[in-house]
Order: sequence, then structure tokens, then C-alpha cells
Amino acid sequence: MTVTYRLDRGALSSLPAAARPAVEPGSVRPGIVHLGLGAFHRAHQAVFTEAAVAASGGQWGIVGVAPRSREILDKLREQDGLYSVLTVGDGEDRARAVGILAGFGHAAGDPYGVVAAIADPNIRIVSMTVTEKAYRLDPAGRLLLDDELRDQLTGHAPPTTVPALLVRGLLRRQAAGGGPLTVLCCDNLQGNGPRIRGLVEQALDVAGAHLPAGVAFPATMVDRIVPATSAGHIRRTALALGADDAAPVVAESFTQWVMQDDFPGGRPDWAGVGAIMTDDVTSWEKLKLRALNAVHSACAYLGALAGRELIADSLDIPGLPGMLRRFIAEDIAPTFEPPPGVTVVGYGETALERFANRELGHRNLQVAMDGSQKLPHRLLGTISDLRRAGATPGWAVLVLAAWMRFARGYADNGAPLQLDDPLAGRIRAALAAAPDNPAGVVGALLALGEIFPAHLAGDDVLRSGLIRWYGELERHGVEATVAGLGT
Repeated sequence: MTVTYRLDRGALSSLPAAARPAVEPGSVRPGIVHLGLGAFHRAHQAVFTEAAVAASGGQWGIVGVAPRSREILDKLREQDGLYSVLTVGDGEDRARAVGILAGFGHAAGDPYGVVAAIADPNIRIVSMTVTEKAYRLDPAGRLLLDDELRDQLTGHAPPTTVPALLVRGLLRRQAAGGGPLTVLCCDNLQGNGPRIRGLVEQALDVAGAHLPAGVAFPATMVDRIVPATSAGHIRRTALALGADDAAPVVAESFTQWVMQDDFPGGRPDWAGVGAIMTDDVTSWEKLKLRALNAVHSACAYLGALAGRELIADSLDIPGLPGMLRRFIAEDIAPTFEPPPGVTVVGYGETALERFANRELGHRNLQVAMDGSQKLPHRLLGTISDLRRAGATPGWAVLVLAAWMRFARGYADNGAPLQLDDPLAGRIRAALAAAPDNPAGVVGALLALGEIFPAHLAGDDVLRSGLIRWYGELERHGVEATVAGLGT
């Protein structure tokens, strides 16, 4: 098949019917501002929203805001706001264009335009997928306040950060009588609704204001594996779609969205297209963070140390799948009650099957990014709960030790490993000042209060376990360490 069209409105009539958007581009007025125009949002919340509008109507177009880079923004504007989702791994490639984007913003280049969009009374939801580090919270939920953020919150500098955009937008909305609003965090933060409410209240306090009435912060759980789009994915998208798309996203077929149903300004009929609306997201959230995200991180750190490129490659390491199953069954499952009708072990098994989808091309180094921000939510909660119960975690400590080895910056074969982390400087400085042995490395990293709460940093049982596993990884490497652990 020869592709002769570029994806834009003019090309839609030439696409196969199954590849056309579910809603006519430009036909739906904005009702949502979304901060974070990355691949996950475009493969997840935007797809759910377009399907809900197509099925049940409503003015719920999305104003997509790029936080920093203009690259994706410019590509989408050139394509009349259209992009496509390539679904891979369960048969033939399937691509479908998405047309729910109804406007754009650029936080770095036009922050006051984003503030005005949040204040618009037609906007009833502000949603976010900006990664954990963008919220500027420490593991305890305290706002990491510096002079730059203080100036942004108090109106002395343009509000380019997420906390400042939310605060200045809410205050402008309140002054204009903009009506009720839902702030919907879709990032992997434990207790993300209450956590973002706390962020906003702290930031408003710095600004000398209080939370306006009618603002809700429901908790959510989101799930779909969306790897980085490669040149190969772009070529495959063109063939499956019948048009050249400069901004496709690639995803597995599995998708899930669980939300606390608290939307004072209304919402799309997401429940009608498969989202789960509930009064309490806690058990779903713990299930995903601990039995999927933490296992994903385990694959990434152990696989990267072993010289494997992809998550799927990591699962080929003899003994690793069995060790991960024991991690799920023996460490994770005892720490919480799963949602009704779900077992932690069954959910974890499904996660491992999804990780084995080689078509996704999900790279270990991509998953390993920002470990200092991710692990407190994915892994440390499991360790804390086990220690409170008097148990000695085994596999969770091995995973944490693997992160510590990864932070040293080299694989088992001596190849360099990039530490892509907002605390990279602090981590490197701590390691440089410590003895280069298991006890020195473990002690230096446990002392980083931005990552480890005091009750874990001072836990001698945890420290001893970390030193043991770190020493095993350092002396023998991942492959020899995990061989036989799954039996």
C-alpha cells in the first residue's frame, strides 16, 4: 500500500471508515483543559473522551496544553489537531485517527493563555498527565517551594509550573465567577486526588488565598502501556491508517480507567464506554501501583543491569519471571485487599503477559526514568506495610537494591547506564561521598530524605537486606542472582 496523504481534515474522507475519528474534528466545543500533551493522554483519556462524546454527546472537547516543548504542539496544529493511535500486539496493526482535541496551549510560551483557559466557564474539568516530578511534591506530600515557584504563585513571575498554573487559574476563575471545576490528576501518584488537593491548598496559602468553593479533586487510576513512538511505529501507522501521521502514539489493546465519581461541573459519559466509576479508588490504585507499576520497574532495573534493551527482553532472563511472581504473591498481595472480584496474583499474571508484548518495544531505560519520584509510590509503600506488620520483605528489597545498583551508572558488563532522574545530581553526589561498597552505597542512598521517609531510612532490617541483595548483584550480576529464585 502506498501512502499519499498527510493526516489532516482534508485526508479524512480518504481513510478507511474504521480509521476515521469517532467525532468530527472541530464539532465539539472545549469542556476540558488537559495539562500534558504526551503520548499517554492521547492514547488514554482522549480516546475515552472521544468515545464518550460519540456515544452520548456533550461539549467535552479537549484543550491540550504542552508544558515545555513545542514539538508535539506544532505537529498537531499542522494536522488540524488530528493524530492516530496504533494498537499493536494482538493481531494485525490497527490505527485510528482521534479528533477530540479542540484547542491548544503552551505553558512555557503562553502561561497566561493557559490560565485564561482554566478560568473559562465553559471548562469544567482540568485534567493532568505531567509525570510525578512536575507536581513538585516530596514523598510526604509537601510542596517543594523555592524562590521561582514562590514568585509564580504570588504573581511576580509568569506561572509556567503546574502548581502555579492551577493556582492562578483557580483564582482567576473565582474572580470571574467561572463555576464549579474538577481537577483530575491522571498520574501514578498514590492518593492522587487528595494529594493534588493538598498541593493546591499549600500553593494557595503561599499566594495568600483559600481554595474556592465548588472545586473537586477525585482520585483516579489509569492503565495502558504506551511506549515511546519509534520510526518503525511511524511507518507502521502510515500503512495501517492510510495517511502519514507525524504525531502517532502506539499502545497495547488493554486500557482501564477507574475514577471517584465527583464532578460538580459534570463529566463526559465515560462509564458508558468502559470506565469504572466508584466511591473509592484506593484498592484499584494500590493494585495498579504495586502489582503492575512496581513489577514494571523491577523488570526495567534488573533488565537494564543485565544488558537487556526491552521490558520483554527482561522477561527472557532465566528465573526472573518466577522471581517476579513470588514478588507479587509473597510481598505485594499480603499488603492490601484488592477490589471485589479481582485477585492480586491474577492481576499480576495479566501484567506479566502484557509486559511480554514485544510489539510494544517498551525500553527498560524509558521505564527506569525518574526512579526517585516513582519508587516511593510504587515500591516503598509495600515495604512499609510489610515492616509495620512485622514481616521481612525479600523480593521488594531486591528490587530496591537493583535501583541502587542502577543508580551507580553501569550495567553488569560495565556498559554505562544513564541516570535520567530529577535528583540525579543529589544521587551522584551522595554516592561520590560514600565508600564504594554495599554498605556505603546503601547508607548514602537511604539518607536521601527526598526519597526515603525516616522510618525506612532508620530500619536496620531493611538496611541489612539491601546490603545483602546489593552485594549479590554487585558480585554476581543479575542473571546469576535471579537464577533459581522463581522455584
